[in-house]
Amino acid sequence: MPKWLLPTLSEILALSDPTWAIEASERSSSNRVALQRVRAEREWSGAIAALSVMLQQKVTEAEADGTEHPNGLVLSGPLPVLSQPDLMANLSAWTLTANALDSIAWLPLQLLPAAELAGAIATDFTSAALPLLPGDPLATEQFCLVLTPWFSLVMVLGEGLTGTPAFMFSFMPEVVERAWEAIRPRILLTSSHQIQALDALVRQFPPLVPNYQTVMQFSRLLLEHLPEPLEEDGGQRVELHSHESIDPELIPDAPPLRAPDVELLQAIAHEVRTPLTTIRTLTRLLLKRTDLPPDAVKRLEVIDRECSEQIDRFGLLFRAAELETTSAQPFASSLTRTSLAQVFQQSIPRWKQQASQRGLTLDVVLPQKMPAVVSDPSMLDKALTSLIERFTRRLAAGSHIRVEVMLAGSQLKLQLQSQPEAHTASSTGRSHHESPLKSIGRLLMFQPETGSLSLNMAVTKTLFQSLGGKLIVRQRPEQGEVMTVFLPLEMSVLDA
Repeated sequence: MPKWLLPTLSEILALSDPTWAIEASERSSSNRVALQRVRAEREWSGAIAALSVMLQQKVTEAEADGTEHPNGLVLSGPLPVLSQPDLMANLSAWTLTANALDSIAWLPLQLLPAAELAGAIATDFTSAALPLLPGDPLATEQFCLVLTPWFSLVMVLGEGLTGTPAFMFSFMPEVVERAWEAIRPRILLTSSHQIQALDALVRQFPPLVPNYQTVMQFSRLLLEHLPEPLEEDGGQRVELHSHESIDPELIPDAPPLRAPDVELLQAIAHEVRTPLTTIRTLTRLLLKRTDLPPDAVKRLEVIDRECSEQIDRFGLLFRAAELETTSAQPFASSLTRTSLAQVFQQSIPRWKQQASQRGLTLDVVLPQKMPAVVSDPSMLDKALTSLIERFTRRLAAGSHIRVEVMLAGSQLKLQLQSQPEAHTASSTGRSHHESPLKSIGRLLMFQPETGSLSLNMAVTKTLFQSLGGKLIVRQRPEQGEVMTVFLPLEMSVLDA
């Protein structure tokens, strides 16, 4: 490939730290390129998970302090690296992609009249797609540049100086600055109308000297969220180190190999979430326009809502697949203070609409004072929504659902139970459908009459355990299933 005038992020990182080049050279002498690629992709996946956890913690703390948006800038390519709605709402996320020059990805702001363009640039800090020139080698890399009030980071899944696959990252401000200097001219060439907004964000969040605790936390989270290695040589040998491999029978505590259905679910979840995130981003950009007719706005809002629901659904499936592929216990490092009041405020209208679409009614009974719990704020809402969806799917039309939240010692108790409508119960003798759920692989259940997929109960319980809680399901003669979720209260609440 001919050299471009502008460097790639791989070249910047490899030249900034000789150890990256040395490590890549040592790997190339002992492993096949395919295995190096697998290793680098595992490290990239772990890094994205680590970044999401760190950003979620910081954004949650900033919200508690009343900090105004945005809380940072995230530039990535060729696909978005963040999909959590709360993070997307608090960070200015931009995606550089190779196929946006002749698509609608850069259309929304281009279509604005000149008088409105400056205002849109000044106020639009949520997300946008930016095109790269055809043939730009940056499009062949997966990269992420993060600028926040707390830390600065650049990471890339690309190639080392020897041309071997490598994952590299750096918190050093001079490296982050050089990465931005390599990206900025590319944006200037294709999207000059956006450069003013980006320059303002870079000035607002300049690269920072890293705190050693931040680097240690990132490295620890990366290792904790590292996916399990793939088997090699037809399952006869597994990867141990960069230059060693041994028979798995010699390792008494070796973790189980990933089942094909779990790997397939992970791949599908990723492939579905990525285009949906892009569609939602473009939809939200269009919704910012003031010249759209009301019918168009309503349809775009429906698209936005449907995309968000499916992104959350597949995010939950991806998380469940991750739990199935790791032998480690859920990591407490991803659990933090979670405001249930905020979760319920965002979720209850959606739950009621979900129930109404199935001909059900839903009431939520909350305590006067809602304490905070310890959980994963980015996943708890998704897990509760999935649980209620599963619960409502088995009920007959006309049934009533009661969701009651109460204190239970050092825990918060959330209970779901159904109450059949009088004529429905008398005519059928029960409030539940006879529609059976069929098992698909190790994770999923399938309802033939609706075509809907859901996590099986064992996986759902594991999921809530990873969120710091516990799910108990009991069968009662008159009410059918009664589901109860327990979540640990925050220590400050107990101390008070």
